[in-house]
Amino acid sequence: MIKSTLTKEPTSAFAKEEKSLNWDDVLSKLKLSFGNDVYESWIKNINLKKEFNHYVVLSAPTRFVRDWIVSRYADKVLEIIKVFKQSIERIEFVIEKNEESIDQGSAQKNNQPYLIENSLLNYNRFNLNHSFENFMVGESNELAYTAARKVCLQSSHYNPLFIYSSVGMGKTHLLNAIGLEIGNEKKVMFISAERFMYHFIRSIKSKEMVKFKDFFRKANVFIIDDIQFVGGKEAMQEEFFHTFNALIEKGSQIVVSSDRAPSNLDRIQERIRSRLSGGLVIDIQPPDLDLRVKILKNKFNEIQKNYNENYNLNDEIFKFLATEITSSIREMVGALNRVLAFSKINSKSPTIYECKKILKDFIGSSNQSITIELIQNTVAAHFNLNIHEMLSARRTRSLARPRQIAMYLAKLYTTNSLPEIGRKFTNRDHTTVIHAVKKIEELMQKDNEIKQRVFEIKKKLF
Repeated sequence: MIKSTLTKEPTSAFAKEEKSLNWDDVLSKLKLSFGNDVYESWIKNINLKKEFNHYVVLSAPTRFVRDWIVSRYADKVLEIIKVFKQSIERIEFVIEKNEESIDQGSAQKNNQPYLIENSLLNYNRFNLNHSFENFMVGESNELAYTAARKVCLQSSHYNPLFIYSSVGMGKTHLLNAIGLEIGNEKKVMFISAERFMYHFIRSIKSKEMVKFKDFFRKANVFIIDDIQFVGGKEAMQEEFFHTFNALIEKGSQIVVSSDRAPSNLDRIQERIRSRLSGGLVIDIQPPDLDLRVKILKNKFNEIQKNYNENYNLNDEIFKFLATEITSSIREMVGALNRVLAFSKINSKSPTIYECKKILKDFIGSSNQSITIELIQNTVAAHFNLNIHEMLSARRTRSLARPRQIAMYLAKLYTTNSLPEIGRKFTNRDHTTVIHAVKKIEELMQKDNEIKQRVFEIKKKLF
């Protein structure tokens, strides 16, 4: 449980103060866990004020910093504190102003847009490691790379540019690269949908919506990452829709990323889906073996250069990693880091057998994740159906039975709720999904053909 309100020291005998945690050790662990960027921007601003049997009181320099940490990082901070003292069950915050926060408070009193402009400056910086130069290009991502380069040379040529792919395929890298390329020449806004939503809510509460609108609509290039997170948030979508239109009218370039195509975005207004589809929509496919090896070797060289370390890895190891871990580039690089740690400790390149032991959890979890879309496509292919036919409103048995099997498997192998599954099947009601699941369960008890078909589809999925 996390509290963000100001608190007084308890007077109860049960709140007896104990020896303080070594906060420097906690900070070191927090920096390792969150990474340098998050740590420098947010985490290093908090300090330990009081420690009691079951909770700690931390200080933050401003309410904004406190609210941001509470909303995004507090659970992880608590988890790490518990590593050093298991009995800690919650965190409380107090505001301990410093000169910087006093200056910011004065800016608010002077009606300056503190919540928007000053706060966004803290994390509207671009990652220098995510440039076009170190983006590894292959057949699977060449079109997305070329389009991203094109909008840097000629804004509004593709407007919007919409890039989508599954997690860890390089979408954010490309978006960041666009910002790096033209950030010195044009006013670029690069923000995630989650942060855009956060500032939208903060601006409503602080009655600064006019400043919010003005700030985002001044951009020459507006880049928004992970747009799928606005799904179901109607007020937020309304504001995004008007921001989108205002930017298009003034000739600004818009670049959007998502984990799925515009037509597959759940709980997004049709008019927004239509506008997102109106420019250039490009997907990034999973990289082939050669590109994965190329990415690993580039990352290996980058690590050696940045950290001045000498590691021993042979080509066999790169090929092994690229072959075994295919679900995400990010996971593949994480596996490389683990292998490099082994190499450094033992001063040798590990054998394939040693790699399998080191990466047993990576290899076990790197199989293709089961999604509703994967199930639908697998079932349609099994029954030799067009996916659009299977998802249509037609109720003939040749279509209804495969559709019910797909719903049954979606309920069995994904974490989606029944309403979410229904929406994926052309906005059907959740009661339809319940009926489908029960029907297939009944048929599998008495119909060997259905049972065999479901078994064969499961084999294809895994």
